[in-house]
Amino acid sequence: MVNNLAVEVILIEDNPEDAELTIRVLKKNNLANNLIHLHDGEEALEFLFAKDNNNIPKLILLDLKMPKVDGIEVLRKIKNDEQKKIIPVVILTSSKEERDVIESYHLGVNAYVVKPVEFEKFVEAVANLGLFWLILNQPPH
Repeated sequence: MVNNLAVEVILIEDNPEDAELTIRVLKKNNLANNLIHLHDGEEALEFLFAKDNNNIPKLILLDLKMPKVDGIEVLRKIKNDEQKKIIPVVILTSSKEERDVIESYHLGVNAYVVKPVEFEKFVEAVANLGLFWLILNQPPH
């Protein structure tokens, strides 16, 4: 596992193919040096709210439809926590359901991106997300 203090990107994704492709695209663009992949919402909450974890990553990429704890609940807990609510959270999901989009924005998500089905468009979307949130965006210190 990656040292908590070094984590800049947290990818919360239960689909191994989507996770592998996302990580590969971010690494290819030199945007994933300090990335941790968590496989479901329960694992994400355990990592994010561990007593010894004071890490504030630059970005959380969060899938919605996951086993154990879904992405909406993970988002709710992040945005209800005083220290963690400043972390940019981008929903990266296959769900186009309007209620998911509305609920995510009501909870404070920073962006909602539907995973493109086409390989090239998926690669482009992930690269653009990484570039914006990890290079261009100015987070609070």
